[in-house]
Amino acid sequence: MRYLVCGAGGFIGGHLVKNLMDEGHEVICADVKPKEFWFQIFEKNKNFSLDLKDYENCKIVCQQDIDYVFNMACNMGGMGFIENNKAECMLSVLINTNMLRACAEYKIKKYLFSSSACVYNADRQKHTFIKGLKEEDAYPADPEDGYGWEKLFSERMCRHFKEDFDVDTKIVRYHNVYGPLGTYDGGREKAPAAICRKIAIAKMKKIDTIDVWGDGEQTRSFMFIDDCILGTKKILNFNSNDAFNLGSEEQVSINQMIDIISKIADYKINKNYLLDKPKGVRGRSSDNTKIFNDLRWKPEIKLIDGLTKTYKWIYNEIKNNSNNFKYTRAY
Repeated sequence: MRYLVCGAGGFIGGHLVKNLMDEGHEVICADVKPKEFWFQIFEKNKNFSLDLKDYENCKIVCQQDIDYVFNMACNMGGMGFIENNKAECMLSVLINTNMLRACAEYKIKKYLFSSSACVYNADRQKHTFIKGLKEEDAYPADPEDGYGWEKLFSERMCRHFKEDFDVDTKIVRYHNVYGPLGTYDGGREKAPAAICRKIAIAKMKKIDTIDVWGDGEQTRSFMFIDDCILGTKKILNFNSNDAFNLGSEEQVSINQMIDIISKIADYKINKNYLLDKPKGVRGRSSDNTKIFNDLRWKPEIKLIDGLTKTYKWIYNEIKNNSNNFKYTRAY
């Protein structure tokens, strides 16, 4: 098949491109970043560096005889970034809107939109170690301000393009994806990568304390990138236009995750809590009932195994002085 991956220069997008290529598919790649800042780039592909908020650019990439589209493109990052850049995050609605318009015009067979667990109602996330969030828990609507509202609105846009223009849309709600070949510094990194970086640097410099945002008791579930890619492709190929959770049910507190990474690093660390920093909701986790019942599948990689691979990669990146500019830009 011939795939278009929007946001191909990003973390999930780069891994997805490689996986599709390994299966022998043709892949067209697009990202707003200059190509030298893409996390992974493959010269055999057509690689477009352009802004998909512009409808004319969306038409350019959809004119490449595309079968399926994965839209991974958005302006996002960890909690610190999305809480402090709400308008920038919401502008990503233009990417989804204009890509849907182009897909309708060029009769694209399937279109997958990368949504987020940030769409879920905040009232259901006020406590630690909460019951997993089911897909229907996004309503009544009260998502994360800015980023979450953009994702929820874009989900509705997908639904209505299916109804009005027969675009076969798929919706994936990602829960905290992590792994190697992603952002680990610069302000856009998420908790697993940030903690791996902090502990790696502390070990190298023989520092006994790292900073922790909040009290460390906030809880999340984290999904390794390999499960993410497999689940994403399964949802694309499933005959449904429903939204699906794609995340682990293995919920941990930030303090627990720090302790896990500390053991991986074989380095004891103390915690300095910064209570004035962005913390997000108190607890969030994925309920995988729907994806298991419908697709007979759910993520399988244990947190300890995924964090081991992630920590080793980040440690080696820092040790080898290859922490160059592209790893500080996750746009």
